Amino acid sequence: MTAAILRYALRRSGSSSTASSHFASRGFASALAHERKVAVLGASGGIGQPLSLLMKLNPLVSRLALYDIAGTPGVAADVSHINTRSEVTGYAGEDQLGQALEGSDIVIIPAGVPRKPGMTRDDLFAISAGIVKSLCEAIAKYCPNALVNMISNPVNSTVPVAAEVFKSKGVYDERKLFGVTTLDVVRAKTFYAGKAKVNVADVSVPVIGGHAGVTILPLFSQATPRANLSDDDIKALTKRTQDGGTEVVEAKAGKGSATLSMAYAGALFADSCLKGLNGVPDVVECSFVQSTVTELPFFASKVKLGKNGVEEVLGFGPLSDYEQQGLEALKSELKSSIEKGVTWHAKSKNPTILSVYEPVKPIFRPLSPHLPIYKPQTSSTVSITNRISAMILTAVPLSYAFLTLKLGPICLANESVYQALHYSSKLGPVSLQITALAMTYHLVHGLHDLYVLYRP
Repeated sequence: MTAAILRYALRRSGSSSTASSHFASRGFASALAHERKVAVLGASGGIGQPLSLLMKLNPLVSRLALYDIAGTPGVAADVSHINTRSEVTGYAGEDQLGQALEGSDIVIIPAGVPRKPGMTRDDLFAISAGIVKSLCEAIAKYCPNALVNMISNPVNSTVPVAAEVFKSKGVYDERKLFGVTTLDVVRAKTFYAGKAKVNVADVSVPVIGGHAGVTILPLFSQATPRANLSDDDIKALTKRTQDGGTEVVEAKAGKGSATLSMAYAGALFADSCLKGLNGVPDVVECSFVQSTVTELPFFASKVKLGKNGVEEVLGFGPLSDYEQQGLEALKSELKSSIEKGVTWHAKSKNPTILSVYEPVKPIFRPLSPHLPIYKPQTSSTVSITNRISAMILTAVPLSYAFLTLKLGPICLANESVYQALHYSSKLGPVSLQITALAMTYHLVHGLHDLYVLYRP
């Protein structure tokens, strides 16, 4: 029953009702005439696993390649037992990335880290940019003609990063790079249907702009079926759509983000891309793509999908006064996000990615000559509580520096150690002694790690 429901959902995924009915009328038999390989990069993560499941259920997929730094063989084995058409193969580690990508028609990139309370998509940029650059360089080498569906946040910046990578490799085709904004459409449809008291399966709501906060602009004035909603209702629906990701992060109390709904939305968009590749006419979805509908180089709006990816970028039609104000308001932030991606790539120096979950790009600097020097204080000014705090403040960053980064004595110049020394010098002699002991202990382990890594 569950599989049937999911297959039904995938058949209905196109935002164009014409495309959906056309596919339904053709049935599965004619769909099987096409051989399509889909690669999921970051398949062991919170989005990657349910997304892999949904792509396994899609009858348009003949080969499914699941890639991640670790854990993928288990995910692939699990998914491969499902009795659907596609053959599943798992790939783990950078040395197998090329095999995962070769021959792919669509590459979906959900790799990244989950948002936590108080964390914006911008906060994720430093992590995601390195991941995206590394993966897109491999895509450029092994499957330069594949459609690339970018899920890694912040999409407003990672899509420009990917574009710059492909340009630098001489393989950029603006028709084949998509920022997946389908979750914004899914949310807008759901929230609108709930307020308008209509069947959500019949609802259509275009969403334009970008994929973060105020850059998300649902066009409820164009929603169908029409409903007589007040201006306050429209404003509340717009705000909830913009803050949908934050709503989930807070509801999960920092233990996750919108992984399941994002996987669903990613599967819907990939399904539409597959239909376009297979020649199904009139497949239209909203996506963040290179665009000329505004003065911005990238913009989310309706696009018509075809055999080469984007066949046509469609305009967004007439807007209400409220939507026009929203459009003007989002432009500056969206422009800044796009420029951030372009600038990051220009300045990047091939950061080493240790994991698609949480890559580490250390920030090195010499120990500051202005490091505060400890001045003796009386016991009345250095309490036991402060000394316990010093233990935590020194031990945690030092452990992170020496054990996570695995860079041994080099980390003596790392920001984490600088912070540890800074705190300890302020909080008293006990904290300085603890710092010295911790540094010695972790230095020995760091040297041992270097020996293990580089011994002949």
